[in-house]
Amino acid sequence: MPKMKSHRGAKKRFSVTGTGKVKRNKAFKSHILTKKTSKRKRNLRRSATIATNGEAKNLKRLLLA
Repeated sequence: MPKMKSHRGAKKRFSVTGTGKVKRNKAFKSHILTKKTSKRKRNLRRSATIATNGEAKNLKRLLLA
């Protein structure tokens, strides 16, 4: 049986931290930035973690295959 391959699309978008949480970047930071406030754009720079355990479990399966 061949080796399992990781999901390349998920690999580019998510990463697993040292403690096992799944990290993601925030959306809505690519265009139409003039109407967004500086505070909002600054907060969009920060990364976030996946909140639900079920989603995190599925993503880890895609990443660590």
